[in-house]
Amino acid sequence: MGDTTTRALRADAERSVRAILEAAEQVLAADPGASMEQIAAAAGVARTTIHRRFANRQALTDALASSAARQLAQAVDDGRPDTAPPLVAMHRITANVLQVKSAWAFALSLPAEPGSEAAELQQEVALRCIAVLRRAQEGKLIDEAADLDWVRRVYYALIGESLHGGADRDADPDTLAARIIDTLLHGAGPRP
Repeated sequence: MGDTTTRALRADAERSVRAILEAAEQVLAADPGASMEQIAAAAGVARTTIHRRFANRQALTDALASSAARQLAQAVDDGRPDTAPPLVAMHRITANVLQVKSAWAFALSLPAEPGSEAAELQQEVALRCIAVLRRAQEGKLIDEAADLDWVRRVYYALIGESLHGGADRDADPDTLAARIIDTLLHGAGPRP
């Protein structure tokens, strides 16, 4: 096989895996007990294709969790956490994360196995979040005495509530991001 044929086969395999993972997210979000056959049907592939790519259901869910965690890490990177002004980075990252979390809610809710790629990526995202919050603290956007791990946990909770709570969950990610950052930085108290 020539390089062109090999690349075409590899690209086809990657598309197949992407279709399987996207279908798995949709099917398992609706029915966590769905079968591999149901996922194959939703992906438009043969059941044997799933079994050729993933040895078992656990391998599929591990791949799903890793894929979603990679997308989450990329969403953070796309917000330019190290170079954009802290407030801009926080807004961009939040809007990006809201989009990824809404598209991959099931996969991102899976508990990451210790030592797995997903667990390592989630830890990296948490460290990047602390770094952005530290930059915001240095820029006087966050009180100098604030516990940044607590602030990170509150930030995560605000994102979670935005995705799961009422009519707001369908709002524009930029609008939600602005509300989340405003609430994180200013709370619900009266404004001067």
